[in-house]
Amino acid sequence: MQQPDYASSQTSTMAIVSVISGVLSWFALPFIGAVVAIFTGHMARNEIKSNPGMQGDALALIGLILGYLHIITFCGALLLFLLFFGGIVGLSGCAILSEAGQSGASLSIPPIPLN
Repeated sequence: MQQPDYASSQTSTMAIVSVISGVLSWFALPFIGAVVAIFTGHMARNEIKSNPGMQGDALALIGLILGYLHIITFCGALLLFLLFFGGIVGLSGCAILSEAGQSGASLSIPPIPLN
């Protein structure tokens, strides 16, 4: 069995940037780190496919997974946030209209006198 020549192989810089950005997206750079991890991960995988001696495909894949997971989590949290606070605004609006209807008050705008 022939051992690979590690002295002549090189790890893709884009793959390293991808995995570092993917990790940082969870701790320091929330959305921007994920986008960088995704872009550099795809660039690294293309670079590794075109250069057979280059390594780092696993690093690029890890960066891609971390980036996509962060984007999905971010969008899900944003959706839940909007639904929660949108529901609160909707419920408070219904309560205001309900109370106005029970007290006999009108929410209409009074007419402007034309003099």
